[in-house]
Amino acid sequence: MKKVLVLHGINLNMFGKRDPEQYGAIPLAEIDRELKELGAELNLAVECFQTNHEGAMVERIHRAHLENTDAVIINAGAWTHYSYGIMDALAILTAPVVEVHMSRIHAREAFRHVSLIAPLARGQITGFGVDSYLLGLRAAAGLISDDE
Repeated sequence: MKKVLVLHGINLNMFGKRDPEQYGAIPLAEIDRELKELGAELNLAVECFQTNHEGAMVERIHRAHLENTDAVIINAGAWTHYSYGIMDALAILTAPVVEVHMSRIHAREAFRHVSLIAPLARGQITGFGVDSYLLGLRAAAGLISDDE
């Protein structure tokens, strides 16, 4: 079974509590449950990881490389816009990367319009709430199939 790692960045553990107008009312645990259910339908093993610590995120990305993870989906939260460390870690990966965001980042503050991850990602999905993640998983499944 192919392995997909879903990475949730800083403050995303607050989904369901933080700014529901931007992020909806669904908690992160529910998003992870939906991802794992869809993964099972797509014959993918989905692992979800969230941290508020940049170094822990970088180390998990390194581990994904060493474990030959087949695809990575990432919502790095605010790190998207300024973390060169996470960008450099993602550059190590040979697996496809899909960037997702629940909110419409290009319709928000100007600093959110720039993504350091986008040049490394095979695609970016934004503005569809929880469906951004589910669309990202479907995209990753397609990329894995294309790369075989």
